[in-house]
Amino acid sequence: MAQKEEAAAAAAPASQNGEDLENLEDPEKLKELIELPPFEIVTGERLPVNFFKFQFRNVEYSSGRNKTFLCYVVEAQSKGGQVQATRGYLEDEHAAAHAEEAFFNTIMPTFDPALRYIVTWYVSSSPCAACADRIIKTLNKTKNLRLLILVGRLFMWEEPEIQAALRKLKEAGCKLRIMKPQDFEYVWQNFVEQEEGESKAFEPWEDIQENFLYYEEKLADILK
Repeated sequence: MAQKEEAAAAAAPASQNGEDLENLEDPEKLKELIELPPFEIVTGERLPVNFFKFQFRNVEYSSGRNKTFLCYVVEAQSKGGQVQATRGYLEDEHAAAHAEEAFFNTIMPTFDPALRYIVTWYVSSSPCAACADRIIKTLNKTKNLRLLILVGRLFMWEEPEIQAALRKLKEAGCKLRIMKPQDFEYVWQNFVEQEEGESKAFEPWEDIQENFLYYEEKLADILK
């Protein structure tokens, strides 16, 4: 499985922002690089078709897929039972941060402590160990939050550290499952850009069901 950290190695000797680290003797140039944010997060309501078809495809070997795409649905429920839903997507642009953490840093601060939140993520691949740890800590301290994570692929699922992280997610109350073909269709209909005035039907790729069953079996073995 492709590693999310691949981008960091590929970027050397560039800065975290992809800037060339030359002429660092220039104080102004160095100051400019230091002041740049360590990462950039792309946000929006709908992602481009080609991004979805490549990044969300549930292939067994995810070569070249070193970004994380996270589509989210946030349902806020008041004590009176009224529900307000919002949706959008996050895409990590640099290896310094992942989309999962970006959700907690950019979306969650708007949450009202008086409301109950049911959050669903549709993610191109499962969390790395660091993101899993952040999710667990957030769930432990945010009692009004319930989180369901649906993933297209399992990230480095053979690694003991990743397996342990996924089990800890389950223990923390996070629901984790593999995206079914119907889930990919839901993402296509609700999070992917469509031509103005028309909506194309989702066309599943040839091995979508086979790969779903493959990952479902792997996840079941890890979580049992």
